[in-house]
Amino acid sequence: MAKVELKQPIVDEIKASLEGAQGVVVVDYRGLTVEQDTQLRKQLREAGVVYKVYKNTLVKRAIAGTEFEPMAEVLEGPNAIAICKEEAPARVLANFAKTADALELKCGVVEGTYYDATGIAAIANIPSRDELLAKFLGSIQSPITNFARVIKQIAEKNEEVA
Repeated sequence: MAKVELKQPIVDEIKASLEGAQGVVVVDYRGLTVEQDTQLRKQLREAGVVYKVYKNTLVKRAIAGTEFEPMAEVLEGPNAIAICKEEAPARVLANFAKTADALELKCGVVEGTYYDATGIAAIANIPSRDELLAKFLGSIQSPITNFARVIKQIAEKNEEVA
């Protein structure tokens, strides 16, 4: 059997993982201890992120002709790829990188747009959708609550006078 035939299932697996992905981030994991790597994998698993190490040539074959193709230029040396179908894995990786200096964000694609390391770090700092909705609802609710308090105070004042 030829080597290409052996590698094709792995390329197909990568393509299947990337299909419909909202976010993909490439990281350099050199220097992480086993304990740190285990901790990182656990956090990513809990967030619904697929985190794997593939050969760079196989990843390059899988991303050829897709929206993820710009990532090919940074695929040198040991890399790991984090793929998530729901939201960008950048937040989990960036938070972990704060405690583990060895983890380096290289690049990523979020919702079809390519970002370098700086862009991925910026995306990681954006609050999650749930946080933004909570802030929005809080800002909408605040004036209504204040209005209700004023009306109640006016009503109580009128009762005292009467």
